[in-house]
Amino acid sequence: MEAENNAGRVIPVSIQLGSKAGVSSQPQAAPSLFEDLVCHMLVERETAADAVVYQGNTYYFCNLNCSAKFSRAPLRYTGGEGEQQTESASHSEHQPSESMQALNQDHTTSKPSADESTANQFTCPMHPEIITAKPGPCPLCGMALESLDASQTVEDDSELVDMTRRFKLALAFTVPLIALTLPEMLAQPNLFGDQLANMQISNWLQFALATPVVWLAKPFFERALDSIKNKSWNMFTLIGGGVGISYLYSAFATATTAGIGTTSHSAMANSFTYFEPAAVITTLALLGQIMELKARKQTGAAIRELIALTPQVAHFIKVDEREIDIAVAKLERGDRLRVRPGESIPTDGIVVDGHSTIDESMLTGEALAAGKQKGDTVIGGTINQSGSLVIKATKVGKETIVAGIIKLVAQAQRSRAPVQKRVDRIASVFVPIVVLIAIATFIAWAALGPQPSMSYALLNAVAVLIIACPCALGLATPMSITVAIGRGAKAGVLVKDAQSLEELRQVDVLVVDKTGTLTEGKPTVTAIEAISQGQSTDRQADQLLNEQPLPIEQLLQLAASAEANSEHPLGRAIVAAAVERGLELLPAKDFQSISGEGITARVSGKKITVGHFRNHADKGHSERVSYFGDQGATAVLLEIDGVLSALFAISDPIKSTAQQAISDLQKQGIEIHMLTGDSQKTAQTVATKLGLDTVAAEVTPLQKHDYIAKLVASGKKVAMAGDGINDAAALAKANIGIAMGNGTSVAIEAAGIVLVKGDLQGIVRARKLSQAMASNINQNLFLAFGYNTMAVPIAAGLLYPVWGLLLNPMIASMAMSLSSVSVIANALRLRQIKL
Repeated sequence: MEAENNAGRVIPVSIQLGSKAGVSSQPQAAPSLFEDLVCHMLVERETAADAVVYQGNTYYFCNLNCSAKFSRAPLRYTGGEGEQQTESASHSEHQPSESMQALNQDHTTSKPSADESTANQFTCPMHPEIITAKPGPCPLCGMALESLDASQTVEDDSELVDMTRRFKLALAFTVPLIALTLPEMLAQPNLFGDQLANMQISNWLQFALATPVVWLAKPFFERALDSIKNKSWNMFTLIGGGVGISYLYSAFATATTAGIGTTSHSAMANSFTYFEPAAVITTLALLGQIMELKARKQTGAAIRELIALTPQVAHFIKVDEREIDIAVAKLERGDRLRVRPGESIPTDGIVVDGHSTIDESMLTGEALAAGKQKGDTVIGGTINQSGSLVIKATKVGKETIVAGIIKLVAQAQRSRAPVQKRVDRIASVFVPIVVLIAIATFIAWAALGPQPSMSYALLNAVAVLIIACPCALGLATPMSITVAIGRGAKAGVLVKDAQSLEELRQVDVLVVDKTGTLTEGKPTVTAIEAISQGQSTDRQADQLLNEQPLPIEQLLQLAASAEANSEHPLGRAIVAAAVERGLELLPAKDFQSISGEGITARVSGKKITVGHFRNHADKGHSERVSYFGDQGATAVLLEIDGVLSALFAISDPIKSTAQQAISDLQKQGIEIHMLTGDSQKTAQTVATKLGLDTVAAEVTPLQKHDYIAKLVASGKKVAMAGDGINDAAALAKANIGIAMGNGTSVAIEAAGIVLVKGDLQGIVRARKLSQAMASNINQNLFLAFGYNTMAVPIAAGLLYPVWGLLLNPMIASMAMSLSSVSVIANALRLRQIKL
């Protein structure tokens, strides 16, 4: 086979057919092949995965990923050369050879990403400090470790499968064992008669049935040994001890023929072997593990629902405006995507064409759909309701809001609330105390109990060990926290650590920033006044921007050019006003931000200063600043080479939900203070509209921090809500920092709670969630502590002298499992709470 493999050319391929003796053969034309400019594979038109028309030429690709890569940067692959692979250059339509099909087959699958090949890590839901490279039991408490990778969509059910298999096998041996011993427990005639030899036959049959069951309890024994080795006694210490003691003693008694206290009565003699409690306890413990593992899977439902929000496929718009479907995981920033009515937004982006309404309730908690048009941002995972949209991807993969939420939720669910630390301390001494009680029970019954005293002693000691398993106690807090944080994520309340959520219900002072927290955070320039030689012109103060003459536009151009590098909302408003007017931003040098004042920069050789600069209030301009303040606008001054040259009036509308949220919080007895770097007049106007009595205006970031510090030092439980870089220090200083989801990354990092929607109604929701979680934890602790407080004395036999009541170890094992399930079931109720 010969092929001319020049870049950018059609490659003619001819195949010489084989010949038989006496028969002449002629070359037969083979199909013309095209080079995939991305991966350089050879493809034929009929079997190409996709084709793209660019500058009048058609290019063929072996798979859709290559087609998408070409559409992102066609010049990179064409190089602007004259000769292109075009459809018109194809001269043959024959099928490709089998060898070519085999060659191309290897390129139809993509290579695994770096994230996919990264080794996973696992942690304990009760002990987040434990991190291992492999799944398995926690060395401290024995619970199954969970993956640290919150975005892992394929769940590891290996332990659940293993426990289910063990339970089914154990049940198959335990049922006949119970049937064999049931007549004795009911004081009925024994199947084998009263002879000692027949009694021994019964014991050996019980031994044969119980041994496989106890062998199936191997995970419990391993975890019990680990707990002793690590000096961290837990529920498996008690289960392993109870089952092991019962079985070993019974096996010893059987092997030595008579055991302790042999009598001719078979029912009495058989009471000295405890194979059935060992088997039943193991079977019930396995059942308890299955129920617990299934319940714990439900607590992670919030993360799985978040993962499921984002579709797996996106409609990618190629350079020729046609669409192909590619995996969302393959998207890159800048990709253009089409979203049809009823579909989920595939990734975070900006609308570049079309208009529609978007249901964002699954991420923000807001019931009303949000209208979207060109220039508006959209969030991956939200639902496009009515119109068709074309969006440009701005964040993909782990950069998206949904991915960030998943990460925060997973981290928060692994964090520990203060109440959990107290429970841990109690649990650390609880197990040793239970062991001592079991030993004391054995000694007391052996010395003082009725005959057969050793039988009673062993039964009651094992019952104490089994029923006192602290699994319910250990699950009480983490299960409530996990479910509550997942529920909050679905309502737009992202909890970064459990302590913040637990303490939020105790807050008695809420300090809020103004811009971006109480207001929309999207200020706009509503008026500009030119100032000549330090004197105001006689222009009307409310003259609209689009009515200003050219000198005003020049002033706006200089101010916007200087503010181009600023992140402050007021600076962005000036830049947006200039862009809206079509003004060109000039290069700026020596940019400098002055905390709490404004910025300076050099533009066109002039020193430009933009900001509050309160020292100018004494130069005759305070009246104009006050006038704008009365209108709820902020006055920003412009200096050119040290000469005051213009005044900008910037307004930021109050959020529609702010007043109701403040009213709801005040009804709960929370004091609300407003801090802002804005002028006193503007701040007071906003405070009056919202019914706020405590206002501190014209404060710097350091003063905000100090203000919070004084409140905390006075003994108040303080929450701070803000959205800007200037709020970061105050957010970190407060007992609970609350960041608006539309704020800066610095503020979000400093906060313990993030509100996706970015309004104070989220705080109301978070408070309800905090109160519900605290109530649920208290209920769980009552169930756990109350259960153990009542169960241990009964198991020890304290009620026997009065009512003759004893607790069989098998019943204790069942009660122990049900107590854990009751705690988990109660925690799952938080999923239904209305926020």
